[in-house]
Amino acid sequence: MDTMINQILIRSLLFIPGNQPKMLEKALTLKPDAFVLDMEDSVPFSEKERARYCVAEYVDKISKTNIPIIPRVNSLETGLIDDDLKAVVGPSIFGISVGKVGSSEDLMIVDKKISWLESKSGIEVGKIKLLAWIETALGVVNSHQICKSSDRLVAVCFGAEDYTNDMQIPRHGSSKEKDVNDTETELDDNPAIVYPRTVIPIYSKAAGIIALDTPYFAYKDQKGLITDCQNAKRLGFEGKFAIHPEQIDTINQNFSPTKQEFDQAVREIQVYEESENLGRGSTSLEYQVIDVPVVERARKLVRRYKTITGDEG
Repeated sequence: MDTMINQILIRSLLFIPGNQPKMLEKALTLKPDAFVLDMEDSVPFSEKERARYCVAEYVDKISKTNIPIIPRVNSLETGLIDDDLKAVVGPSIFGISVGKVGSSEDLMIVDKKISWLESKSGIEVGKIKLLAWIETALGVVNSHQICKSSDRLVAVCFGAEDYTNDMQIPRHGSSKEKDVNDTETELDDNPAIVYPRTVIPIYSKAAGIIALDTPYFAYKDQKGLITDCQNAKRLGFEGKFAIHPEQIDTINQNFSPTKQEFDQAVREIQVYEESENLGRGSTSLEYQVIDVPVVERARKLVRRYKTITGDEG
């Protein structure tokens, strides 16, 4: 599956704290692939009601940018989700992002809540999509079932901060630290998150949905962000959440095929089709075997490149 959700390109998803009207207003000038108006982790408990009110006030206004809106609501366990959903379910949103999904049953409960609100609002039942955050040990264990639990579900999202919190393990990101011998060493948090970051894209792909990667919190570290995006892409993630507008372009670039990759894919398709016309099922290009899986991957890359660039040729 390409990085498309029902024909909408999703690479960068920008978080906007729902209790910050100035940031919601600034959203009108920004161009991520999707807006995530957040009522969950970026909002302190004392500000939850204010966030709900502000997001509800800005949904219609931001929808005029024609950029998909995917509000993030609080998890079932908080008891806040019903009021959150009532505030935002309507014709102006593309989907709902729900935090800390631990099981397929959790997602089915949320699905039913949205169906009820759609019916009440005169919206076609099933129109609003779901993006589920897998960010606990329970969620990771149940991620296979979660990925195939709802027809609304179009993406699963890995949340490394909550996951490492749940596991009670430190998350260092890309940083340096001095050990007991006063020796500076590079710290890499990949060992802490390697398992969920590996299996979530596999289970999502098997279910026919996409996986979206955890935010990179060192928002001024563009070099680190590039590395993090490239690592996520290699694992099968098809997009990433941004916590700052300056991350949008970097994320989009790294989750898009380059012109060089496009040209290589075109050559692979050409030599394969020439070989196929001669009755052969494989060929080679620059000492690399080109067979069915290679050419299918090349065709997907070409389609994605043309979707992003608008090149219909």
